[in-house]
Amino acid sequence: MGWALTDDLEEFLARADGFLRGDPVANTVTLTVTEAMRAQGSGLYRNALFGWWTAGGDVQGTCMWTGTYPVLLSAMPEPAAPELADALAGRDADVQAVNATPTAAAGFAEAWERLTRTPGRVTMRQRLHRLAGLEPPDPPPDGAARVADGDDREMVHDWFAAFHRDAGGHGGPNPAVVDGRLAEGGITLWEAGGRPVAMAGRTPAVAGAARVAPVYTPAEHRRRGYGAAVTAAVTQGALDAGAADVVLFTELANPTSNGVYRRLGYRPVEDRVVLAFT
Repeated sequence: MGWALTDDLEEFLARADGFLRGDPVANTVTLTVTEAMRAQGSGLYRNALFGWWTAGGDVQGTCMWTGTYPVLLSAMPEPAAPELADALAGRDADVQAVNATPTAAAGFAEAWERLTRTPGRVTMRQRLHRLAGLEPPDPPPDGAARVADGDDREMVHDWFAAFHRDAGGHGGPNPAVVDGRLAEGGITLWEAGGRPVAMAGRTPAVAGAARVAPVYTPAEHRRRGYGAAVTAAVTQGALDAGAADVVLFTELANPTSNGVYRRLGYRPVEDRVVLAFT
């Protein structure tokens, strides 16, 4: 019983893949990130750390820490989150943030503050949504969707960076991840007046679930329905590629985007919170 931590991706998946695939919607980030690392090489993220928590021989929780992103916790029994704080503190880990369900985040933060005297503060509240049935905008805005290609690379990288800044993300987007999305046809643009005005990305489906991320519209093109239109287009692309479930995250502080996604047919699954330790 307890946590096992490793920097070996294959060891982690050998132990935890069955647990993750048991709920591919809730575990979408861990599944898609580890699949990208398998496809593009384990060096896709530097200093990656993985872990699984067992009780009675069964995996009942996982964690993943990649690059500058917060430590990502799956759903887990109540004792697991504070035990993870103990395990990471024992490694002198410099944990800057954690992303978890509210209960797990609180359990980790309480233990982390006790161990390091570093309190946590909420920097973002998120909600995971799953598509119930796609309802595209009717009527759609002017323009049409197309899949981005290599000629769009510079703009796509700029827009990923702009999205990351607007969202207040930790660090910046991983250029290799962006290039991987481009290469697999996972980025859709909405064009109007002969130029791109919005962008939406999607991951390949893993265990049947694909995730829409990011969705970005430059400030000068907002409030014209382009974001909703490109989200509908990329969602349809995921369904056409065989995804059984399509999911996305929203920031609860942005009621506009939450309303847009609900109108497109997305419904809430669970809430998550990002805590920063400074």
